[in-house]
Amino acid sequence: MRKVTAGLFHSVDGVVSEPFKFQFDSFDDELGAGLTKMMETVDTVVLGRVSYQEWAGYWPTATADQDFGAFINSVEKFVASRSLKEPLEWQNSRLMDAPLEEFVGKLKERDGGEIAVCGSISVTRQLLFAGLLDSLTLMTHPVIAGTGRRLFEDGDPTTRLELQDQYRTSKGNVVSVYTRRGE
Repeated sequence: MRKVTAGLFHSVDGVVSEPFKFQFDSFDDELGAGLTKMMETVDTVVLGRVSYQEWAGYWPTATADQDFGAFINSVEKFVASRSLKEPLEWQNSRLMDAPLEEFVGKLKERDGGEIAVCGSISVTRQLLFAGLLDSLTLMTHPVIAGTGRRLFEDGDPTTRLELQDQYRTSKGNVVSVYTRRGE
């Protein structure tokens, strides 16, 4: 069965939205190597509507970060949305033809490499709480963002996680990889 992974840039105070506002001075070679490793194992990407629209407006013509641009533009992408309509404009992008959890459950059963949730805070949350997310990587930057959307909210169900790996990068980022603990 294929693995579903998610990785989010994260501030010390838990902000995961708009990481370009706080990660610019702490992104380092070790984080870049981690992204390269991810690109080597992932052949399918899952996006929510908001991330899809932001990324589809940027990556097809981006000149920065050529390696990630080449990866994200060419990889198979499935989008969870109730408001977008086919055909989607960004190459290799299709709408999910079933509810998120059902679609991802079936996608895991197909042959292929890893499935990565990119950006997409609400999709990451939904798949984690549904037990469909096999690993969650938080790349915590040494900054207090102050404002922005956090991954977890008041009222979320108690969910036990198990730390699988953790390391510190040269610019002080802490990369933590979690799985759900068997209940």
